[in-house]
Amino acid sequence: MGIRGELFSTKLILPNRSYFLNVKENRIGDLYLNIVESKNKETGGFERQSVIVFADDIPAFLGEFDKSLKALERALRDQKRNREENRGGGERPRRQSGKEGRGETGPKKKRITVRKRGDR
Repeated sequence: MGIRGELFSTKLILPNRSYFLNVKENRIGDLYLNIVESKNKETGGFERQSVIVFADDIPAFLGEFDKSLKALERALRDQKRNREENRGGGERPRRQSGKEGRGETGPKKKRITVRKRGDR
């Protein structure tokens, strides 16, 4: 066993904060994951937040974590789509179905002339 019951430790250092993921064992032999976020305070020093998930709870935790990630991915896609729609200063005209809308909002037709090799 390592320092303070640590079995495994890794860190992710980003510009504004750092994350530490530690697998530990307590005094009575229970295994748990300790997730720590550390960020610099404006007044100096560090602000730390910690979450502990016991090994028995990991499957349920991961199931809910996965649901959260999927919701986050959907929200990011929606944000990206909304930004792209708003770049033009308003809603883009939508293409209408049928012949009535093709003149203004549909694709422009290009006339192609096909000639035989000898014709110029």
